[in-house]
Amino acid sequence: MVSITAFSKAVLTILSLCSYAEYGYAKSDDSRSRSANNTQESAMRKLTDMQEYVTQHNGTEPAYENKYWDNKEPGVYVDIISGEPLFSSTDKYDSKTGWPSFTKPIEDNSLTQKEDHKLLIKRTEVRSTQGGSHLGHVFNDGPKDKGGLRYCVNSASLRFIHKNNLKKEGYEQYLKLFK
Repeated sequence: MVSITAFSKAVLTILSLCSYAEYGYAKSDDSRSRSANNTQESAMRKLTDMQEYVTQHNGTEPAYENKYWDNKEPGVYVDIISGEPLFSSTDKYDSKTGWPSFTKPIEDNSLTQKEDHKLLIKRTEVRSTQGGSHLGHVFNDGPKDKGGLRYCVNSASLRFIHKNNLKKEGYEQYLKLFK
């Protein structure tokens, strides 16, 4: 597995902070058309500045300064806006990058992929299928025994639901992952 050097981490952090500053901290009141239902529109109004920056402006939060990079609790990660299930903690691993990393999505159709050339290299962006939220990128340097993929995801695009709350929050079908 390829590890990211301290220099690379510093460059990624600087780039993510510069991009974040480009959008500023204040939310805009523009009339962007969103094809979301009332629940998604309500969720959009509750986003923090970082969550909006990441999910709506294809941003990247700082490495090691995010909510879930070191979360080891059992549960499911869902889209912060749509609530669609995206990843399971059973597929999460420490990639030493400072962002939550997963070997695969929770369902084959949970994500859409798109080429991204923003950082002068070709990357593959991943977005939630239903909500269209920018999540992060997928790379082919993940654990070989788990398929070789690393889904590097921004915590700001996710909400974590502990396995003990799955039934209460309507995600009962994923309890089988934790038996």
